[in-house]
Amino acid sequence: MTAIPTIAATPTSRLSAAQLSLGYTDEPIVSDLDLQIPDGRVTVIVGANACGKSTLLRGLARLLKPKAGAVLLDGEAIHRQPTKQVARVLGLLPQNPVAPEGVTVVDLVGRGRHPHHGAFRRWTRADDEAVTEALVLTDTLALAERAVDELSGGQRQRVWIAMALAQGTDLLLLDEPTTYLDVAHQVEMLDLLADLNARRGTTIVMVLHDLNLSARYADHLVALRDGRVVAAGTPREVVTEDVVRAVFGLDNRVIDDPVSHTPLVVPVSRHRARRTKEDS
Repeated sequence: MTAIPTIAATPTSRLSAAQLSLGYTDEPIVSDLDLQIPDGRVTVIVGANACGKSTLLRGLARLLKPKAGAVLLDGEAIHRQPTKQVARVLGLLPQNPVAPEGVTVVDLVGRGRHPHHGAFRRWTRADDEAVTEALVLTDTLALAERAVDELSGGQRQRVWIAMALAQGTDLLLLDEPTTYLDVAHQVEMLDLLADLNARRGTTIVMVLHDLNLSARYADHLVALRDGRVVAAGTPREVVTEDVVRAVFGLDNRVIDDPVSHTPLVVPVSRHRARRTKEDS
């Protein structure tokens, strides 16, 4: 297999990892990883199943303590910072969030404002405005009084994203934010996140499975294999036939997307290639 050089990431970064190792048992899933998340950009983490994408995101979000190395937020180890302090600047949408039984949409989205409250800071008009804006942005305002557990999977996913938006953080981490959404709603949700980044300068980090959507929406791509960074950089730098083959074990061709002019991966099917040869 051809060796794939790692491309250096942009150095300006509030969130980074240094020699980071993560795991749930003695065996690490992420090993000795260095990573910088470019400020004010959309970063997408890609890779095959079980390569460590979600584990890395949990480590970056302070949900998983490093076995070695550190995650740095503003130059300080994130696990040494108070939870509420971190929550004011970093929001997370995990892969399979669970809502309290019977909670309404507006109440769940309102919980995104809790990091901004304290012993002497109560609910204000600004909180109401943040919640309403998040509901409008995610097209869930009409669902505000509905119970979350009554909603479809796609509606629930949009509500969870609304809660993350209501948190009003500068850094937003999302693990598979398009889960349960059909293709049209996937594009709509990714458009929403891209607009949020463009208008507010929010730094967004996402784990996505769809490599072509990742290439279309990412400013910065990180490709993982076996818990290590294989390549990082712009979609044009990362999405090459050699990298896709190394990361996914997939024979492929990379062409230009006729709509977005970003790299488009076309899998090469052995079955189709055989049929074509037989037909000729």
